[in-house]
Amino acid sequence: MKLRLVACSLFLSLAIHAQEAKPKSSSSDIPPDINGGKTIVSPPAKPKPVKVGIFDGKGAPGDGINNVINVLKTLPEAQVTRIPAAEMGTIDLKQFDVVVFSGGSGSQQSKSIGEAGLKNVREYVRGGGGYCGICAGAYLACSNFSWGLGILNAGTVSNKWMRGRGFVDLEVTVDGRPLLGDVNGKFKVRYANGPIIKPGTRADIPAYRPLTLFRSELAENGTPKGVMVNSPAQAVSTFGRGRVFISSPHPENTPGLEHLIPRGILWAAGQDEALQP
Repeated sequence: MKLRLVACSLFLSLAIHAQEAKPKSSSSDIPPDINGGKTIVSPPAKPKPVKVGIFDGKGAPGDGINNVINVLKTLPEAQVTRIPAAEMGTIDLKQFDVVVFSGGSGSQQSKSIGEAGLKNVREYVRGGGGYCGICAGAYLACSNFSWGLGILNAGTVSNKWMRGRGFVDLEVTVDGRPLLGDVNGKFKVRYANGPIIKPGTRADIPAYRPLTLFRSELAENGTPKGVMVNSPAQAVSTFGRGRVFISSPHPENTPGLEHLIPRGILWAAGQDEALQP
């Protein structure tokens, strides 16, 4: 087994060898006071140990993976295992509570893991596993792409996806409060061409529930205007016995939102009680 186990705990240090990444927004591009120096989403109150497998291969640059691992350090007993693309089709995913696909390219991630990997992830979630998809991983979850997992009953509003990179406003929905906490008003999040989703047409998958909504937008490079505002930024659903959490933008490296992805992962792992105040 070529997996590299990383224990994010109070007693174990993180030992990560990051792969070379494509150019992305660096920490110097992100104002530390983008959310006024405030913690917008609070840490979960009662997290239990959680085992997370994160895809590590083509379509998932190393900085995106490391951003997720860094925020998982806030959970005292999280174990994170990098899963190489070549092993995604054969590994027993039931050893994990949640599988994560981070930012990058959803279609490249799909091609990288192949049909065997797609089937393995799909059946893992159907059987009760958790899925967390961020940006590219959210695209991968959707049901309107021939190359997708088809575990989220959602499509994208346009095939023009290069909307731009920057900071946009979000607001938590009523459905989002039990998962994200009592967050009032608008706040900022880093966005980088994530999916703008709409309800899908699959009769065999339940509708998703938006946790947050975009309240402003980017619409560069000839992408349609007006479609991003009031569309879901984070959403949840179920697939079979499993849970699916997706995030179009990147709270994992937005100051003030460091606990949002860990909360989504705990929800996907079935730790509802950990999210209560």
